[in-house]
Amino acid sequence: MTTNRPIRFIRRGQRVQLAQVPPQRTLLELLREDLAATGTKEGCGEGDCGACTVVLGSVRAGRIHYEAVNACIRLAHSIDGMALWTVEDLALDPLIQPLPGSGGDHANAGAASALHPAQQALVECHGTQCGFCTPGFAMSMFGMYQNHVRRGQPITRALAVRELSGNLCRCTGYRPILDAAQHMQELPAMQVDETTLLQQLELLALDQQGFAADFAYKAPTTLAELLAERAAQPQAQVVAGCTDVGLWITKGHQQFERILDVTRAQELHALHEHGGALTIGAAVSLTDAFAALVARWPQLARFAERFAGLPVRNSGTLGGNVANGSPIGDSMPLLIALGAQVELASSRASRRLALEDLYTGYRQNVMAADELLTFIHVPLPQPGQLLAAYKVSKRFDDDISAVCLVLNLQLEGDRIVQARIGAGGVAATPARARQTEAALAGQPWSEASARRAGAALQAEFDPISDMRASSAYRRKLLGALVLRLWHESQGGAPGLQLQELQPLTLPQEATP
Repeated sequence: MTTNRPIRFIRRGQRVQLAQVPPQRTLLELLREDLAATGTKEGCGEGDCGACTVVLGSVRAGRIHYEAVNACIRLAHSIDGMALWTVEDLALDPLIQPLPGSGGDHANAGAASALHPAQQALVECHGTQCGFCTPGFAMSMFGMYQNHVRRGQPITRALAVRELSGNLCRCTGYRPILDAAQHMQELPAMQVDETTLLQQLELLALDQQGFAADFAYKAPTTLAELLAERAAQPQAQVVAGCTDVGLWITKGHQQFERILDVTRAQELHALHEHGGALTIGAAVSLTDAFAALVARWPQLARFAERFAGLPVRNSGTLGGNVANGSPIGDSMPLLIALGAQVELASSRASRRLALEDLYTGYRQNVMAADELLTFIHVPLPQPGQLLAAYKVSKRFDDDISAVCLVLNLQLEGDRIVQARIGAGGVAATPARARQTEAALAGQPWSEASARRAGAALQAEFDPISDMRASSAYRRKLLGALVLRLWHESQGGAPGLQLQELQPLTLPQEATP
């Protein structure tokens, strides 16, 4: 008979412990239905609108690490051992206090009753009307405050836009909200008593109560234990950040008797260079994984910022995105173009294979029932590498790609010695454009070569028509994006619009 280990976390400076929480229960359900914390709103139920945003605190390198996440698709058990803040907690948490000497230690000094700067700024800048989205904005701003203002980093307009991209507002308008995000750094400062909080979290980590039970939600802390559990319970649903499985629960109403969480296995948080490659563990968040990739390929910064919103990137993992294998997942075309390999492991053995060889069909892969994707190995950049990643979608932020195309050309002078191209949104799986790569290899990098490659790329794929784009539009994009890379490599503006390029000739196609 399976049971559920109690969930233990710190809220308002106190330890909270909840027993017998079902494995598939979301954090939002826990807050609203079990704890009556209804300030956190239920909006889209799929991590798009941000109305349910909360902030989690965990220990990293001896200090508190703050992350804004979507409560609607985050599993409740995943916050075990962490600190939690909801919008109600900002003015009620005794661990949040005015910073002495900042002008905030007045009247109610020593009592957590004044509004937090994230809240006060929204009031002063008129950043709320109906108020439904406001709790989410306030919590994203609280995370911004802790990660930037409290570390002496100014909040610029561009930073505010980037970090609030996962929060949607339908009536207030973004100008006063962005004003508030910048204004909060000018208000009397407040701080979290991290010394006390660290002690509380360390006590939670020492509590091993109940580990002998046969839990329905398991989160092993070592890779060996994780693989043993996978072998023993191959039918258990594997989760990481749950940014996709969460939708199966909220939208598909699926129930899972057993869940295996990979994010507590310490080895899977590896993020380092070894043997000429960047190794990324399967439990590394999208935020941290993209930061590591951008540090080595700065031209990916714009592409990385457009991968979902910050709360999704904070929860989701690169390993989960790859293992999920969605044909419209943006990370796979990038990793394919970079020549990444994935490492699959079981309690029997481990093996490596090229990422593009992982997939056998729509959301199908070669992993055995007892295997897990454990590491991603990305070759480091080489001299002469020309890399560009393009995401085309209806909205700039927080949208699904109609086409994702990543081109990686290895040049010697003006000649292409090798090409790797990853494409998403044009086939049943993330795909490598091998025929187009062959057409480019050995050719001079010229406009004529780019046009021939564009035509080859159009012929290589036969994309479907759906709500995001027609087949004809997708094929036209494939050709135009190759030409765009040529223009950019010759000093053209990165923001060059597709309509500014000379259109490629397409065969006649009936309108779907």
